[in-house]
Amino acid sequence: MHPYPGHSVLYPHNSNLKRENPIIIEESNSESKRRKTEAEVLTSEESKRHDSGTEEKKQKQQQIAEKEFKIEANAAEDKGSRHSMEDAWVVLLDASLDSPPGKLRCAHFAIYDGHGGRLAAEYAQKNLHKNVVSSGLPRELLDVKAAKKAILDGFQKTDQSLLQESTSGGWQDGATAVCVWVLGQKVFIANIGDAKAVLARSSIIDGPQNHPDGVSPLKAIVLTREHKAIYPQERARIQKAGGSVSSNGRLQGRLEVSRAFGDRQFKKVGVVATPDIHSFDLTDREHFIILGCDGLWGVFGPSDAVEFVQKLLKEGLTVAAVSRLSYDHQFMEVLTLLFFYF
Repeated sequence: MHPYPGHSVLYPHNSNLKRENPIIIEESNSESKRRKTEAEVLTSEESKRHDSGTEEKKQKQQQIAEKEFKIEANAAEDKGSRHSMEDAWVVLLDASLDSPPGKLRCAHFAIYDGHGGRLAAEYAQKNLHKNVVSSGLPRELLDVKAAKKAILDGFQKTDQSLLQESTSGGWQDGATAVCVWVLGQKVFIANIGDAKAVLARSSIIDGPQNHPDGVSPLKAIVLTREHKAIYPQERARIQKAGGSVSSNGRLQGRLEVSRAFGDRQFKKVGVVATPDIHSFDLTDREHFIILGCDGLWGVFGPSDAVEFVQKLLKEGLTVAAVSRLSYDHQFMEVLTLLFFYF
């Protein structure tokens, strides 16, 4: 996901090294001046070359920044044998809402996987992005730190207002979430619970010529971290809050996930709506992202999903057709998939 960090080595001057047979050279004043003039000319030429290289680098960076990546998206869902569909999703190619459009392209995609009912998922669907925007999602000059803070604050605002709504309404539904914001060339991923986002990225090393069908396989990169009560870090937080994790890995013996919107009966024992937030830059290597609830990933591994979608795209299918076929290919009760590519 991230570029490999560069390494630099500093070789310090060692004053303990002994000099053998030192050679002392005395120069006349005229010779010294001549050498100084030559050095100044050389330094000036090197400086010009450095400035030229820096300018070319800046121009290249500007061209990359100004490049527009086309985005197409679609979602598919099915309740299977359940009485009702408890998932909700969002596709906003232009997510500026009522705020001024600004110069920064903003798109938003999300899946909310409800449990105990659909009300929490629907509430988050209607309110999360609005709360993120009102929390200061940058629109003109991209500030990564400010964007992440706006997303975090938006999650907290949504959960707090949802809890008030559920208390007055007498319902206790919960919902996990996986959300994506595309701001200019920067992609932000935020999630709570067990819904996942998987990125399909091409390799710089592998090329089509290395594969018999002429298509280089894409690497599947999981962009999210699952939050389940059974995981050590989550278990420790739950126990610190006074909750317990039973032998079946569930909080209070009932709830599998440890982070979610709503679930007000579990808030006092460790359930939070604090998301993991990550970001990366779009390049020509990124091809598409698949968002899916646990119903999808329970039977479809990340690599299998990427391979399946890549095959359908190669066959010339539309985004809508890819979404439909991807979940029709499965045999789970409830599946929601949101897929978009650049």
